Amino acid sequence: MNIIKKFSLEGKVALVTGASYGIGFAIAKSYAEAGATIVFNDINQDLVDKGIKAYEEEGIKAFGYICDVTDEDKVYELVAKIEKEVGVIDILVNNAGIIKRVAMIDMKAEDFRKVIDVDLNAPFIVAKAVLPSMIKKGHGKIINICSMMSELGRETVSAYAAAKGGLKMLTKNIAAEYGEYNIQCNGIGPGYIATPQTAPLRVEGHPFNNFIIGKTPAARWGTPEDLVGPAVFLASDASDFVNGHVLYVDGGILATLGKQPE
Repeated sequence: MNIIKKFSLEGKVALVTGASYGIGFAIAKSYAEAGATIVFNDINQDLVDKGIKAYEEEGIKAFGYICDVTDEDKVYELVAKIEKEVGVIDILVNNAGIIKRVAMIDMKAEDFRKVIDVDLNAPFIVAKAVLPSMIKKGHGKIINICSMMSELGRETVSAYAAAKGGLKMLTKNIAAEYGEYNIQCNGIGPGYIATPQTAPLRVEGHPFNNFIIGKTPAARWGTPEDLVGPAVFLASDASDFVNGHVLYVDGGILATLGKQPE
């Protein structure tokens, strides 16, 4: 097979959760460019409408649905509806997630549980819902959006780090349990990415901006576009023997302790 064709997603149906904007949108857009049919969900109609409009502006016909991915019954209804209206899901990207930046001793247990529910339980629920059809079809790709916090701790992100560390291990376990069915489950661990949410931190001279640029061997913030190549690779036939791996797209942060102070 021509090597370029191995990266094609032609004829595939891709569900990217929470992909109305941001990283999920960038990944879904790249999948459309590679030939896939795009399906996404979000928590309410306003976000779904926002997503549909954003895809239309890019010339992409996307199918948007309202669904709370922490609700198991609703997720099963969503998957059944997608299979009926669009087709069997070939690619799942568990992108939906939240973070609550609170010191551990100040964080309420209910807030900790909420982060775990969205960032860990939901990927379990959605993966569980799509796996039976993938098994029947004899092929499937599940990509979990992990984090550098899958490997590292940092102040104020105890719940997020716990969830993303758990997601790394869920990724490995799905690979171990369902690899024999020609299903690959891998993760992408973004570094610090330039998004509207991080814009206030990226002002020149801001201490956190200086910290990230100084810590990153690439000496810059990442962009959503930096994630799309790895995302297409892990969704394509080019990665059929890659399983249980987390690909960190972090500009080299995890490879170094940082620069020695001058």
